Amino acid sequence: MANAEQSRPGSAFGAGMVATRLGAVRVLLWLVAAVLTIRQVTVVLSTPKGERLTDLETWVGPDGVLHVTGSLYDSTRFTGTPFGGLVLKPLTRSAEQALGWGWTFGTLLLVVALGLIAARALPGPTSRRTALLAAPVAVSLLLLSLPVRNALYLGQTSIIPVLLVLAGCFVVRGERTSGVLIGIAAAFQPTVLLFTGLLWFTGRRRAAASTGITFAACTALAWAAMPQDSYTYWVHHLAGVGLGGAADDLANQSLHGALLRLGLNGPLEIGLFLLLGAAVVVAGLRRAVRYARDGQLLLAVAITGCVAIAVSPTTWQHQLLWVLLAVVGRVGRKASDRYLWPVAVILVMTLPAKMMLPNMAALYPLRDNVVLLAALAAALVVPFLSRTSPHYRSPIPTDYAEPVPTRFKHVPLLPFLRRVLARPNLLLELLLIRVTYAAYSQVRLAATGGRATAEEHGQEILDIEKALFIDIEYWVNHAVVKVDWLRAFFDFYYTSFHFVVPLSVLAVLYVRRPVDYRWARSSLGFATLLALLGFWLYPLAPPRLMPDLGIIDTVHGVQDFSQPDYGSLTALTNQYAAMPSLHFGWSLWCGLVIAILAPKWWMKALGLLHPLFTALAIVATGNHWVLDAVGGAVVVGGGFGLTYLLQGPRARTVTKAAEVSSDRETAMDRTPS
Repeated sequence: MANAEQSRPGSAFGAGMVATRLGAVRVLLWLVAAVLTIRQVTVVLSTPKGERLTDLETWVGPDGVLHVTGSLYDSTRFTGTPFGGLVLKPLTRSAEQALGWGWTFGTLLLVVALGLIAARALPGPTSRRTALLAAPVAVSLLLLSLPVRNALYLGQTSIIPVLLVLAGCFVVRGERTSGVLIGIAAAFQPTVLLFTGLLWFTGRRRAAASTGITFAACTALAWAAMPQDSYTYWVHHLAGVGLGGAADDLANQSLHGALLRLGLNGPLEIGLFLLLGAAVVVAGLRRAVRYARDGQLLLAVAITGCVAIAVSPTTWQHQLLWVLLAVVGRVGRKASDRYLWPVAVILVMTLPAKMMLPNMAALYPLRDNVVLLAALAAALVVPFLSRTSPHYRSPIPTDYAEPVPTRFKHVPLLPFLRRVLARPNLLLELLLIRVTYAAYSQVRLAATGGRATAEEHGQEILDIEKALFIDIEYWVNHAVVKVDWLRAFFDFYYTSFHFVVPLSVLAVLYVRRPVDYRWARSSLGFATLLALLGFWLYPLAPPRLMPDLGIIDTVHGVQDFSQPDYGSLTALTNQYAAMPSLHFGWSLWCGLVIAILAPKWWMKALGLLHPLFTALAIVATGNHWVLDAVGGAVVVGGGFGLTYLLQGPRARTVTKAAEVSSDRETAMDRTPS
């Protein structure tokens, strides 16, 4: 009893500390959501008039289609249902500027409500941390998602049906009221009628009947008020087909759009679309019903929405929000695999498709339909865990290496960067590498200070090198140009090995040395991040772009220095991102990793030759100064240093140290006193 009483204050104190930390994190996340909200409002309202809320202007502006006496669909600019047009009619009386502000803030309020409802609807059991942090995270993800940003920019109504469905499933009481809300949502977006199947087969038949009746009543009301528009929409356009743009446009992420983009058309395409659509509806609804009966109703709603995306004749970008809701599904028995699905969904729904996959013709069918593929995966393929699975709440834990006692004790290890002993998930690694490289390319392109600044910095570098007697660029460049085979060798080396060698090293480590792979990958990432700061803060013209230096550009050919903006930006790279040299930095990283990990001396020597040849290549081709290579070495050293600081030393070193310590303790126990 005494021990129990003494432990209570400490236990309460620990619980209080955890609660305080969670509260601080929650406040921080809400601040992030607020900043994102302000940013969205600023982006929309700062866009020049005539370029923002373009769909809304088309509908309710001075010459909008809601003002005309003919059909709403004469110009095919109005994509909503006749009921949607009937609801929007009163808005035409509002002042144009007030309508823009009111619409934007009203849409943001709907987004916040959507996030709060989704957070409350998470399937149990949920931890206290998840319950506290889910709402701000959900709102932030919604604000970052492409569908919400697209709806805000265009002034679309696509958030309303999703909100009505979630409110009908999780907020209101009574099946009839629930069905009314979902029926109104279907009146705005007809494919929402698929939720009647989910309601019916999960035992909520009154809600299903109410949904159908409400949809029919709203459609009949619109038909009575606007018979010509209703006939045009439901009969002539077959429930909206052909409205808002060409069906084969990349923005149409439905099976119909994908088949058209693949070159199919006519009766063959229509028949195949109907056949595939029927199969998706049957299989998807069966999965949705199964997860609803398992107690994961939010996941079931997301799956049904993904089915609606696939089978709708046209599903534009602002109508793709259902895919983001599928992030709540849990996939994978291992804790290390649990992040693959949510990370993939978030990236697909927040970044352009060209950042997901390389710009290769063979991958265009995947890149052009990446959101559709994500929706089909959620609806048909992804093996979401049942709540009865022992791994639903308790996945197989990740095996972490113990920290080394001799490391800096005043710098805490970051929990999400701790050394993991198991091989990481390959799909997640490939996805993150691709997205990281795409982000790196975008930042590198944007990091420029103009030609004058870059050339001024180039002269500064040259002056420093002269003071240090290392200004050898002109001599090396012209010496190499005189020898054809040497020039060809360095040109080939410069253009061919920059990406191949680092990717090969990472691949070998992933397969043969997974523990060391994490260490090496982290150090490379930190080094690249430091290099981006250098590009941004110190734009530098390379020797080949210094007009009076006389350097011959052996790779790119003769430059036209008369162009005043030459080299500021190109379609491929920022030519003033020279300091530090990542050509040399990445090669030095490769050489050090090989020298540290290779089992034989000749392998180590061969690895160290790579940064040597790269240093010669970047100077000989006129693409970098000698000091650029020094800068590359500095960021690589910084990358290894940050890895050690935040993660500790290599896990293999940790393991060996632990084994040696254990052996010493055993020997001491056996030694007679």
